[in-house]
Amino acid sequence: ADTCAVLDGGSVRFEAHGQPSLRLAACRPLHASDDGWALAEFELNEGECAEFILGADDDPLVKAGQGLRCFEHTLKYWRDWLAQSSYRGRWREMVHRSALAMKLLTSRKHGGIIAAATFGLPEEAGGGRNWDYRYTWIRDASFTVYAFMRLGFSDEANAYVRWVRERVSDCCQERVDLRLMYALDGRQQLPESELPHLAGHGGATPVRIGNDAYTQTQLDIYGELLDAVYLANKYGEAISHEGWRNVQTLVDKVCERWHEKDVGIWEMRDNKQHFLHSRLMCWVALDRALRLANKRSLPAPFARWDQVRQAIHDDIWDNFWDAEGEHFVQHLGSREVDGALLLMPLVRFVGASDPRWLSTLAVIERELVRDGMVYRYRSGDGLQGQEGAFTACSFWYVECLARAGRVDQAHLEFEQLLRYANPLGLYAEEFDRQGCHLGNTPQALSHLALISAASFLDRKLGGQRTHWQP
Repeated sequence: ADTCAVLDGGSVRFEAHGQPSLRLAACRPLHASDDGWALAEFELNEGECAEFILGADDDPLVKAGQGLRCFEHTLKYWRDWLAQSSYRGRWREMVHRSALAMKLLTSRKHGGIIAAATFGLPEEAGGGRNWDYRYTWIRDASFTVYAFMRLGFSDEANAYVRWVRERVSDCCQERVDLRLMYALDGRQQLPESELPHLAGHGGATPVRIGNDAYTQTQLDIYGELLDAVYLANKYGEAISHEGWRNVQTLVDKVCERWHEKDVGIWEMRDNKQHFLHSRLMCWVALDRALRLANKRSLPAPFARWDQVRQAIHDDIWDNFWDAEGEHFVQHLGSREVDGALLLMPLVRFVGASDPRWLSTLAVIERELVRDGMVYRYRSGDGLQGQEGAFTACSFWYVECLARAGRVDQAHLEFEQLLRYANPLGLYAEEFDRQGCHLGNTPQALSHLALISAASFLDRKLGGQRTHWQP
């Protein structure tokens, strides 16, 4: 009711609230309907084509007969962008396809990157694990910065860091907790609602828009964020005076809260727990802040921060190790393993060949790995139904194998995962038992993990060496 279609010189201009927004041009006659539609009726014979161009109202290329020119402009833009890549290793086509997917999920205006471009694609065929992922998770910051900078796309990495910096500055000025997720424009309120008149893929219900996870407490986001800040300073733009003050505020908050319960990386919707991954990332927050302060000669309460870092380190080794099962556990009091534990050697908390880590990796392989696909967990999560194997965990597993010296196995597992890509080389959030995709797609975290695994595995296989090291 708020949109109207107006015939304007052979094309149709769409107006919302009285303001022009889009224009549709065609090489066939168009008609504007009273109810806001543009119509064209025609017949095509063999070998004939019809051309339609939809774009901004003031775009000079939105004209009949400009289709080929638009296509050439688009092709040149993406080829020029991809030419900036510094990656020369194995699996270049898949790594570059992942980079393209990340770029397409990134806002040119704001710099944020959404988790996925879709909603209503369930994690279980026809099931209720149906989420809206069209938002930016702070957690993805370190993975995004790592991936873009590793491939030479520093502009995108720096733009994402600036987006994160605005969110951090806002929360520090307003003295509120950092949200774990935001809309691309920085909105903090993302209430979840159901659309009962719609069904998701395969008839899945309910279809949800918005995401109530924005209200949750997830302490791990501070570690991922500080890791991103550290990497950005090491390979990108130096931190500002205001930026460092904001970092100090965040690290002080970690010092106060690291021992609290939260819902963890997987956004559990039942009881809060003391999750190992959350502890791990609190340690990362302290570790990266101390490294950055030393590297840049920045003022910091070194003794206090180092004391807390040591306390978290000892807490993990003393309280999250199951001596009987000989593995680290998902949360305090649990005897289960978790796919998020695969990040322990990747963030340099534990050596990749440490006996306790290798013992944990063996349990993860026994409990969570099926045909190279890794499940996040086997414990209950407060939701109905079952989910598939998690794509990012599967690529983390490959990297863990390579770091542990099991390079041949890592190579085989990685090649198997590449065969699970869709025909466009893209990945959803999860796999079913046959390797078919589940959940929202393309999933940014899946492609970020692919880039990391490919980069490290290529180095271990004797690929091109560069000065860049994580």
